[in-house]
Amino acid sequence: MRKLALFISGSGGNALNLLEACREGRIPAEVVLVVASRSTAEGIAKLRDKGLLVAILDRKDADSDEAYSDICLGLAEAAGADFIALAGWLRKLVIPLRWEGRILNIHPGLLPRFGGPGMYGMNVQRAVLLAKETESGCTVHLVDNEWDHGRTLAETRVAVLPGDTAETLQQRVYEAEMDLYPKAVTDFLRQTR
Repeated sequence: MRKLALFISGSGGNALNLLEACREGRIPAEVVLVVASRSTAEGIAKLRDKGLLVAILDRKDADSDEAYSDICLGLAEAAGADFIALAGWLRKLVIPLRWEGRILNIHPGLLPRFGGPGMYGMNVQRAVLLAKETESGCTVHLVDNEWDHGRTLAETRVAVLPGDTAETLQQRVYEAEMDLYPKAVTDFLRQTR
């Protein structure tokens, strides 16, 4: 059984979704650790209530992005994680060679156009609407050392409807994320045995 660490910064919705998929056998993996980037992340209590070990590591507790990343990845290694799924993680990770190709992320937009620093949550959907796009969506990609840049593994497109606000569009994109991420993680694991 593969071992998965989940990295969160917010509500933990994607993390809970992946955990449920693992426990139901839809993802052939066991969640061994959750790392939260801030003590105020709403997902901490939710994931602890599910019996998971949650480590809280604030970026200000490290001297650099490299040092912070080493601590976070070291915790995943100590827990025996084979791979990591970022689930609403909003901190820069510096990826060392030993972790290349083993960290996945879900982004609430179509990459590469709606990615990069500052492009998270509602900011993505505001940018989509401002650009007068006809669709938004979500992308699962491998994480590398650039923001929202690694190889795309899967994506789902979501139509922009007449009268959409950033909030209504974000809700539909979030629903697409709940479907896409478990499938993409499962496909990734099948391809990387």
